[in-house]
This record gives sequence, structure tokens and C-alpha cells, in this order.
Amino acid sequence: MTLTLSSPSTAWVRVCKLDDILPGAGVCALVDGAQVAVFRVNYRGADRIFAVGNHDPYTSANVLSRGLTGSYTAVDGLRFKVASPLLKHAFDLETGVSLDDPALRLPVYAARAKGGDVWIGLAV
Repeated sequence: MTLTLSSPSTAWVRVCKLDDILPGAGVCALVDGAQVAVFRVNYRGADRIFAVGNHDPYTSANVLSRGLTGSYTAVDGLRFKVASPLLKHAFDLETGVSLDDPALRLPVYAARAKGGDVWIGLAV
């Protein structure tokens, strides 16, 4: 289970069942008018949920939910990423920062799995 970027003023929106997302895969959800790519990554037997904007800034296509998930080693340890299915540009799933051009960044959303459902957090 993952809880990221949450604050006391976060409104949680249910987007799907956890079982709707295969481990290592993503889905697209429309949340408050925005396309959000939601990923389920299994690490050491535990599910981690990540949510970033679905829009690929390199191709201007809404495709990141169909991207390839993986991991990489950074200075601060193991981190998770998604690579665009079109040109394979990779983005850190926790920060949204492009691994090819740190000046580019995806929006990042708070995400969690609770009670068998996946929830996205919105600031209120």
C-alpha cells in the first residue's frame, strides 16, 4: 500500500478496484477533469500505487498510462519509473521528473490503496 503527498486538506476520490490494475501496469482515470495515469508496482510482496499526469510532454499524447514501469538506482536508493510507450522517455513515478530532461516534469498526485480500492488525493 502507498500513501504519498497527502496533507490534512486532501479529498480522496475512488478511481477503481486495486484488482483492475495488473501489477506492473497502469490505467487511466479521469479525476477532476484531468487524465491521471495510475500505476501498481509490486515491490518485495507489497503493492505501491503511483499517480502522475497521463500527458507525455515529449509527444503531446495522453499515453503514459500505457507506459512500461520499471526501477532504477538513484543516489537515494531504488526508485520507480514509467517509460512512455511512444518514444520511451522515462519519468520518476514519485516526483514526475523526466530522467532525460530534468526541466520537464509530470504532475504528481497522492495515491493509495485502501479496502481493495485505489484512491487519488486532490488538494482542497
